[in-house]
Amino acid sequence: MVAIELSRKSGIPLYVQLKERIRQQVESGSWVPGFKLPTERELSSLLGVSRNTVSQAYRELENEGILISLQGKGTFVSEADATSLSASRIHRLEEILELAISHALREGFSCDEFSSKALQLAQHKQQLLNRVKIVFIECNREQVDYFSKQLELGSGVTIAPLVVDELRAGSAQVRNTLNDADIVVTTFFHEAEVRRAVGADKRVLAVALDPQLETVVRIARVPRSKRLGLVCISTNFAEKVKNSICQAGIDHVPLASTLCDTQDTLQDVLTNSDVILVSPGRKKEVVESCPREKEIIEFVYRPDLGSVNLLKSTILELRERGV
Repeated sequence: MVAIELSRKSGIPLYVQLKERIRQQVESGSWVPGFKLPTERELSSLLGVSRNTVSQAYRELENEGILISLQGKGTFVSEADATSLSASRIHRLEEILELAISHALREGFSCDEFSSKALQLAQHKQQLLNRVKIVFIECNREQVDYFSKQLELGSGVTIAPLVVDELRAGSAQVRNTLNDADIVVTTFFHEAEVRRAVGADKRVLAVALDPQLETVVRIARVPRSKRLGLVCISTNFAEKVKNSICQAGIDHVPLASTLCDTQDTLQDVLTNSDVILVSPGRKKEVVESCPREKEIIEFVYRPDLGSVNLLKSTILELRERGV
C-alpha cells in the first residue's frame, strides 16, 4: 500500500481524487519542487487504476502549474510551485473568510467586530493546540522514534514514543506516561490491544501509517537483477518492510537483512547487496559505511494526511471540552 489511497465508493471520479491527493502531497511538503513522480504506467499499476486516470490527473495539474512534464525525463513537481501553491492556499483561505464575513455583515456585525472576534478565536484555537501530551505506540522502535520527531502538530505538542513490548511490560514509568497523556495514538493493527491496556477512560486514536510513495517508486525501479539489502533495528520493522513491498505489487524481496549493530555483519550486507534499504534509525550509520556508488533508499512510514488532520481535530475537541 502506498501513501495515496482512492475510494471507489465515494462517487468522486478517481482522477479527481488522485489529483487532490497529489496536490496534498505537494502542499504538505512531502513532495518538494523537483521531486520526480512515478510514470503514468507505474502509478496506475501501484494504485490499481487505469493509465487514463493518472494521465488526466497529471495533465490537469500541469495546466495548473503544479506539475511539469519534461519529454524523455518524466513528470516533476514544478520548481516554481512553492509560490503558486502558497498563493493557491491563500486564495482558498480568502474564500473562506469572504464567506464568513458576508454572513456576519448580513447579521448586522461590523467589519471591526468581525476582525476582532476572528483574531480572538484564532488565538484561542492556537492555545488549545499547545501543551498537548500525546503517546504514540507502535511495535518497532524505529517507527515510534521517527513519528515522534517528524510529526508536526504545532508548538507545545509533545509526543512520547512507546513500543508495544513496553506497554505489555506495564512498568510504573509506562503507567505514569499513559496517565499524563491527553491522547494515545497507535496504528489500526494494534488498536484493540492498546485500548484494552489503557482502559476506557483514555482517548485512543488509530492512524494509518503508509510508506512514502517516493520510497515505493524507487524500489519499484530497481532492476530485478539487483540484490536488495535491508538494514534496520527490529525484526518487526523488517517484516513490515517486506509486507509493504509485497502489498505494493513489487516482486523484490530483500535478499539480505541485518539487525545486528556489529560492523562486520553490517559490512557483509553492504558488500553483498547492490541497493540498500535502511530504516531511519540506521540511515546515518549506513551512509557512513556504504560505498558511495551504491544506492541507499530510506524506508519511511508516515501517517497519511487524513490521519494527521483527524489527530489535529481531536486535539482541538478535547481541549475545547477542557479534557
